[in-house]
Amino acid sequence: MKMIKGIFIILLFYFLGQGVSYLINGFVPGSIIGMILLFLSLYFKALKPDYVKDVANAFTRNMAIFFIPAGAGLLGSYGIISKFWMSILIVCSISTILVIAVVAVIQQQMEKNRK
Repeated sequence: MKMIKGIFIILLFYFLGQGVSYLINGFVPGSIIGMILLFLSLYFKALKPDYVKDVANAFTRNMAIFFIPAGAGLLGSYGIISKFWMSILIVCSISTILVIAVVAVIQQQMEKNRK
């Protein structure tokens, strides 16, 4: 029953994110908005982490399954990727560095607030 409750909560936030994304004409993907909403509800203690802990652990243990459709899509787009590989590499590198920096700043702030 605990897993079903966790799956329901995660799907609820996913669908809330999709709804918000629809309202803003898809400017930000719904899955990202849903993750942000879930994070905020956990951060502000509106939701207990125990509710989603088991499902989140199961998802992260089996994360490789979620990359299969993306890999198949990349293989199907080989023609366009081969034309723009340098641009894709630069954008991926810069965005990775930015994500690492943002996560580091947020983590430091959260650790400072915890003490």
